[in-house]
Amino acid sequence: MSFYHEGQRGLQDRFASRPLANRLEEALHRTLLNASDAAFIEGVGFFFLATADREGRPDCSYKGGAPGFVRAANPSLIVFPDYDGNGMFRSLGNIEVNPAVGLLFIAMDASPKRLRVNGRAQIVFDDPMLSGFAGAQALVKVVPEHIFPNCPRYVHDLASATQSPYTPRPGGAVLEPAWKNSETFKDVVPPRKA
Repeated sequence: MSFYHEGQRGLQDRFASRPLANRLEEALHRTLLNASDAAFIEGVGFFFLATADREGRPDCSYKGGAPGFVRAANPSLIVFPDYDGNGMFRSLGNIEVNPAVGLLFIAMDASPKRLRVNGRAQIVFDDPMLSGFAGAQALVKVVPEHIFPNCPRYVHDLASATQSPYTPRPGGAVLEPAWKNSETFKDVVPPRKA
């Protein structure tokens, strides 16, 4: 399965970022969770879950719990509980008809970090793992297809209530993240607008 589709490629060409996008895929994309991914996923207390219905109409929801409520069961499996909620079952209902999901994990602190996991989900009600998740009424199992860190450039520090130093400001100089000048990427970063 290709990491980029024609819509993404068209915009990459418009903004001269196709070489950068290719390098990001080569350097950062993976299909199996590594130890760092697992530690990050299991250490956060929330994530955002994107689903879509059979016709592709999107829905996004916040999922929260105690750190560790999401588990990297093995390099090719993420498991999280479904807790009692408002009874609409928008996310899980979408998974029932369209298993494609996107998970976004974020650390919103002085050392911001983001990890994106796109994959295929399945809802299970009678799995032996269910008893290991306090308060769970079902489990969602996700098999990752695309795993990649995402630039945390615009993630604000919620603990100190400060905006990211990269947030554009009228009349302010654009602050570039250090990774764009690294040996891995600097030769493919497109020219920036002044």
